[in-house]
Amino acid sequence: MVQDIYDKILTLAKRRGFIYSSFEIYGGIAGFYDYGPLGATLKNNIEQEWRKKYLLQDNCIEISTPTITPFEVLKASGHVDEFTDITVDCPKCKKSYKAEELLPEDAILEEVIKKNTLQCPDCKTPVENPHDVNLMFSTTIGIGKERAAFLRPETAQGIFTNFHLLYRYNREKLPCGVIQIGRGYRNEISPRQGTLRQREFNMAEAEIFIDPKEKTHPDFSRIQKYKLILFDNTNEMNETAEDAVKKGIVNNQALAYYMCLTQELLLGIGIDPKKFRFRKHADDELAHYAQECWDAELYSERFGWIECVGIADRSAYDLNAHIQATTTDMYASRPFETPKIVEQRKIIPKMDVLGPLFKGEAGAVKQVLEALDPPKQPPVIIKLKGKDVEIPKEAYDIEMVKEKQTGEKFVPHVIEPSYGIDRILYFILEHCFEEVTKKDEHYRRLRFPAHIAPITAGVFPLLSDKKLIQLAQKINQELRTHQIRTYYDEGGTIGRRYARMDEVGTPFCITIDHDSLTDNKVTIRNRDTTKQERVPIKEITQTIQKNLLS
Repeated sequence: MVQDIYDKILTLAKRRGFIYSSFEIYGGIAGFYDYGPLGATLKNNIEQEWRKKYLLQDNCIEISTPTITPFEVLKASGHVDEFTDITVDCPKCKKSYKAEELLPEDAILEEVIKKNTLQCPDCKTPVENPHDVNLMFSTTIGIGKERAAFLRPETAQGIFTNFHLLYRYNREKLPCGVIQIGRGYRNEISPRQGTLRQREFNMAEAEIFIDPKEKTHPDFSRIQKYKLILFDNTNEMNETAEDAVKKGIVNNQALAYYMCLTQELLLGIGIDPKKFRFRKHADDELAHYAQECWDAELYSERFGWIECVGIADRSAYDLNAHIQATTTDMYASRPFETPKIVEQRKIIPKMDVLGPLFKGEAGAVKQVLEALDPPKQPPVIIKLKGKDVEIPKEAYDIEMVKEKQTGEKFVPHVIEPSYGIDRILYFILEHCFEEVTKKDEHYRRLRFPAHIAPITAGVFPLLSDKKLIQLAQKINQELRTHQIRTYYDEGGTIGRRYARMDEVGTPFCITIDHDSLTDNKVTIRNRDTTKQERVPIKEITQTIQKNLLS
């Protein structure tokens, strides 16, 4: 059977310890994959490069929140009602399918469902029973009196629910960028694209909180001449970030900035620029929370263009939703040029009434009441421990109050770059995969950029000689103390050892021979050029580190 590149990569990935099917000895489960020793390291390297962009270059802050999320949080965010796919069933195969995946090219889903022309991809029987299915995994918290919850479909909500704390941590300054890397879960109806569509996956998300009146970025001047690869569903365009904003192709500076950051990152970790583009979402594609969204799409020889990063302007959707659900103060403030005297209706809590009613919670109730806009008519209802509580009329007054205001409150907007780490990892494998023939022998190699390769250097004694082995092991240990990932190998011919390292993407191989015992030098071989260079033993670490930065 002729293998395409996807089959070749997954065969190599399994054999060499990159990717395994989860629970394979029990028959496996679609949509779940494990990372082997090299895959786990490659994933970690990708995540560390992402952190360098967002933590160090963009000065974001990082948090970590639970993967189990209470029902109320995802109800407020809209995921309970909106995070659905239309599903159809095959009466013959007894399988369910995502309706969108069965669509003929350029067809409109609603029209095709009305005509009942969708067919099962396996048996060609017309499918039936179109219905919405929520894609979240449900669970419960606690024993006995259980609380409904879900495995999170995104890391973002953990950031949004902490905004009021993070805003203060950031000394109440915007923009305020917050990142999180972790697992997400989506109970995909029919995952059929291997590692590209998983039910448990790795996400890296940033939520950049900005002033809606100034959707700019303080570092925009650095990237304004950077050319973005854009696709408008018809033509590919190369526009500078500056021109893309001026022409209205991209809505604002902040969005364009994070598109540039994304393109820089992906092309820097091994994505082929000829197989990369940003595609703008049409209005009917936008998620329930998005005002504008661009997908960084990568090209696969088997699957075509696949979204790997979504960069969305989520406006104030999420913070507004959580403010309404909990009455928590999640506002930011901007100063006036000159202070203003403002007369407005305010709720004046009466602590002598609230104290006996709410006891230890009276102080919290007072804060919530003071932050509320008074209703035109009673009752006043607040959220307390997730429940609606009506405040008695005798517990407060509503008065016209004159206040000196030095600024105004507003709900920040959010720019969200959301990265699918597993998809990016697969595409690095595919875009770096190469087949060559040397002396009638067939070789496969992965041309990873040196700084993300799971093994940086192979260390080989040329022969199984005790003195060579001792020196090689000493060099190997020295490199590892300098955090250079190595693989020590003394088995087989030197050509076979080089081939094994090429196949897993190792950029450098260090060979210790008998001359090394007298001239104190080793041979360093470059994977991509196959050129060999004699380097003093005391300079090996410096030489490798220099090449990692180039």
